[in-house]
Order: sequence, then C-alpha cells, then structure tokens
Amino acid sequence: MIEYRHDLEGVNADQLEGFFEGWPAHPTSETHLELLRGSDAVVLAYDTTTSTVVGFVTAITDGVLAAYVPLLEVLPSHRGRGVGRELVTRIVARLDDLYMVDLVCDPGLLPFYESIGFRAGASAMIRNRSRQAGRAGG
Repeated sequence: MIEYRHDLEGVNADQLEGFFEGWPAHPTSETHLELLRGSDAVVLAYDTTTSTVVGFVTAITDGVLAAYVPLLEVLPSHRGRGVGRELVTRIVARLDDLYMVDLVCDPGLLPFYESIGFRAGASAMIRNRSRQAGRAGG
C-alpha cells in the first residue's frame, strides 16, 4: 500500500535506494536524504509493505510568491500506477497560496505536467554537470 507523507520522520538513507535512474552521476542515498531535508516542501510516496520510499517530489519556495519544483522521481517498479501524478498534485496543493509554481522538464514530459495543470513556457538554465552527484564533501 502506498502512503503519502509530507515529512521525513523515520526516513533514513537505506530507504532511498534506486532513484536517479539514467543519471550519469547520481547522488548517493545519503546526499538524497540531505536534499530532501534541505527542501522547503517534500511529498514522499512510501510503500508500507516494504518500508521504502518509492517516489518523491521536492519544492523550493520564497514562501511569498514563487516556488520551483526541481525533482520528481518514482522508482521504475512503481511507475504507471499514478504515483507521480499524486506526488505532483499534492505538492501543488501545498503551494496553492503562491502566485507561481514553476518547473523545468524534458519535452517528452510536458504532456504529463500539462495534464496536471501546468502550461508550457520558455526557460533558461545553467547545468554544472560536474556537480550532478552533489557538492564535493557533502
């Protein structure tokens, strides 16, 4: 059974294995836990039968007007079951008092986000690929 949580109570790095599929250099489970702790808002999909996190979404916000959703991940074993949609729906609901909630995604993912209420827009970004696994030293 999937339970959705808005906090990290009882979550440890061992429960965060298998994420960042396809990343050439991905964060360790310890770094993953650190990024979850550093986010302003988090929603976790927790599988109560295996006691593992099977999906997550994070948001960074100024708490006044704007929020950015940098990460949404669902383990391959749980894709196609509506987990990602539920995670995004819940994080957007937590941020519904803000003027804007933005995210950047690959073009192939745009229909998914549009089906939840996002609209296509232009974006610009900097990617420091040498830091993809996280900052050196933590």
